Amino acid sequence: MRGMVESIARGRGELERARGNAERVAEELRLYANAFDSSGEAMLISDRANRIININTAFTRQTGYSLEEVRGQNPKLLASGKTPQAVYEEMWRCLRDKGYWYGELWDRTKTGAVYPKGASISAIRDAEQAVMFYIASFSDISERKANEARIDYLAHHDALTGLINRYNLENRMGQVLLFAQRDGKRVAVMFIDMDRFKTINDTLGHHVGDLLLIEVARRLRDSVRESDIVARLGGDEFIVVLTGLADAMDAAHIAEKILRSLGQPYAIDGNELHSSPSIGIAIFPGDGEDGQTLMKNADTAMYHAKDLGRNNIQYFTAAMNAATSERLGLESDLRLALRDGQLHLHYQPQVRADNGASSGVEALARWRHPELGDIPPLKFIPIAEEAGLIEILGSWVLEEACRQLSVWHAQGVSGIRMAVNLSAQQLRSPDLVQYVVTLLKRHGLKGDDLGLEITESAAMENPERAIRQLQALRDLGIQLAIDDFGTGYSSLAYLKRLPIQALKLDRAFVRDIESNSSDAEISAATLALAHNLGLVVVAEGVETEAQRAFLVEHRCDYLQGFLFSKPLPPEEAFNYLLNH
Repeated sequence: MRGMVESIARGRGELERARGNAERVAEELRLYANAFDSSGEAMLISDRANRIININTAFTRQTGYSLEEVRGQNPKLLASGKTPQAVYEEMWRCLRDKGYWYGELWDRTKTGAVYPKGASISAIRDAEQAVMFYIASFSDISERKANEARIDYLAHHDALTGLINRYNLENRMGQVLLFAQRDGKRVAVMFIDMDRFKTINDTLGHHVGDLLLIEVARRLRDSVRESDIVARLGGDEFIVVLTGLADAMDAAHIAEKILRSLGQPYAIDGNELHSSPSIGIAIFPGDGEDGQTLMKNADTAMYHAKDLGRNNIQYFTAAMNAATSERLGLESDLRLALRDGQLHLHYQPQVRADNGASSGVEALARWRHPELGDIPPLKFIPIAEEAGLIEILGSWVLEEACRQLSVWHAQGVSGIRMAVNLSAQQLRSPDLVQYVVTLLKRHGLKGDDLGLEITESAAMENPERAIRQLQALRDLGIQLAIDDFGTGYSSLAYLKRLPIQALKLDRAFVRDIESNSSDAEISAATLALAHNLGLVVVAEGVETEAQRAFLVEHRCDYLQGFLFSKPLPPEEAFNYLLNH
């Protein structure tokens, strides 16, 4: 009996344990079902024949399909056709060999919208390793892919203009040159720099400068074919690559089109701005067989275009390359010259037109290179401007000229005005007036001992600022003159507002007044205009008696040129002033 009871008890216990196990299994199944349905990721289960048997709520939310619409269907009903076949082949290979796959697919929602998704699929097997069913979870990765695409775009494009950047340009150009070599075609590489951009940027601000660059980029794109490349290197430098040309001269037509387009006025933020391109062109394969060489040579040609007055097109030549190498060497040497005191001043006398008496001198920078000898100002002044050294050079000239005049005063010379050229960069400086005041005090000079000359272009860069700066200098007693008058783009309305007292008639007009009636008429008209405005006139480049006679006849006030004296070193200039 006792044994029977114990057997019943054991049986009852096993039954209770079995019931408990069943309850635990049921609870686990409920948990799994709840997790499946509540998951934030879309999930589906398909049988061994890959027919959908269940989906969760997130699946319906993501795809738009209900269980009734997809039950028994193959999941390929979701396919957009955009996923490469190789991806599916790799997916099934992984499920067969490893039982798991993760990757990216392009699918389509019920409404037809195509989107990328990250999918994770597992093959569930029984004890004999036969597939029982598949379970897949996936999520919409559109935002991530958009961010990746944006990062990739920024890595390959200029953020401001949307043009391709230097990194992308090098890759694209490599491909273009390979195709050109294969097909026996030419490729033109244009290096484009916008003239006066720095002035506009510094004067009107970076916002206006940015808008100008965006418009330049738009005009460049509109000027070339879809197959051509337009890139921004940085600042105001652009590259255009013309692909698949049958003849090198085909590039000339496009270059002329770009020159005209970029030279048109720009309506930016309420301003009408004027800029123009300097364009250098190198041709594959004659001027280089790789992108780096072609860009370097196109850059060289562009600088030659600037040397020839800007707003023009130049093709690369070997001679340009040699000149560029010389220019780079001189730039480096000029920095050392400014540091080591290799520069000095010569002084060219200015005389009264009526009696030839000395009235002043113009300070002119000279550079004696330790190896190359005398470097002409027409060579090193543009280098100083392009290398950002002109303000340092201009400040040194002003300081040295004031010092020399002070020395001459101590030696008994009086009544002589020292004329010094001011660069556009110096005129922009907010410290200019205070710097001049400091120099006058340091060297014991009065304001009317000094004359400052600015070019038309420097004054017209920002007329309102020029007027403020020049008025402050005039208030010190300094004589102000417009240099090289007639060669710039003065507006007479602004010229009348500038607080200047003198015009310098450019040597280009003086040179041919004997033989060229147009130059004679321009010179006579300029003298009449200046006198009507209450200005005195200094004529530059006077070399003959006939020129002097013409200028005196038309009441020119002061004369300067080789007829009277070449620019002289300090000692010789001192002797000239004592004797004249």
